[in-house]
Amino acid sequence: MKKAGSLLLACCSVWSLRAAVVDTLQVSSAKMGRTVNTVVVSPDTVRGAGAAVVYLLHGYGGDEHEWLKLKPEIKEYADRENLIFVCPDGENSWYWDSPQNAASQFETFVSHELVGYIDSRYRTLSSRDKRAITGYSMGGHGAMWLAIRHKDVFGAAGSMSGGLDIRPFPDNWEMKVQIGTRDGGTFDWDDYTVVNQVDRLKNGDLQLIVDCGYDDFFLEVNEKFHEELLKRGIMHDFILRAGAHTAEYWNNAIDYQLLFFLKYFRR
Repeated sequence: MKKAGSLLLACCSVWSLRAAVVDTLQVSSAKMGRTVNTVVVSPDTVRGAGAAVVYLLHGYGGDEHEWLKLKPEIKEYADRENLIFVCPDGENSWYWDSPQNAASQFETFVSHELVGYIDSRYRTLSSRDKRAITGYSMGGHGAMWLAIRHKDVFGAAGSMSGGLDIRPFPDNWEMKVQIGTRDGGTFDWDDYTVVNQVDRLKNGDLQLIVDCGYDDFFLEVNEKFHEELLKRGIMHDFILRAGAHTAEYWNNAIDYQLLFFLKYFRR
């Protein structure tokens, strides 16, 4: 009995010593001719053939450290669920390839350059059905923009309080820096808003989860995105819950999204 108790204690001690590895990297972008800061959270020991990967995108004004500050528990998720989390600094890019700013080409960077780098450096399960992307606010827009336009790269996507239609907000969040003014500019904002990308989808192309708080200023555009998906017969999870455009809301919402992604990875 004493021997069994000692063995159990030893096993518990080994488990408690396990901790996810947090790397802060500078990832080269040939498209932008510079490096981009990126935080990667990976399991202490990757199990099996490799780990599935979740790309986490931050909102306006954030950087590569936002997700670790917002949800420190992703380190525990990484170890427990054998996941790798990738958190790039998307600056205030809205994750577009800006047509007027050569130094802001984040669609190409995240969907191709960063994914390729992560798959070459880490023990990933490097197929679309083991790769998901999500984010909050600007990052929710970015996750849907990238997943819809790069279905060959991402198999699942989420948005939390996402700016899924930018057009009602023509003077906000430096979008004009990336794509010009809403009216009278060189570039058509209709071409740069997520809700107008839905026609690229057929039902089953992506596993999608969208959520938003009842008191969020993006509530209406999220409801319209949901309606557009339904109109086109594209099945998805759509969740409305108490909350506003806050860190508290996203700290809660990411738990539901990760559960959704884990079920997808394990199909």
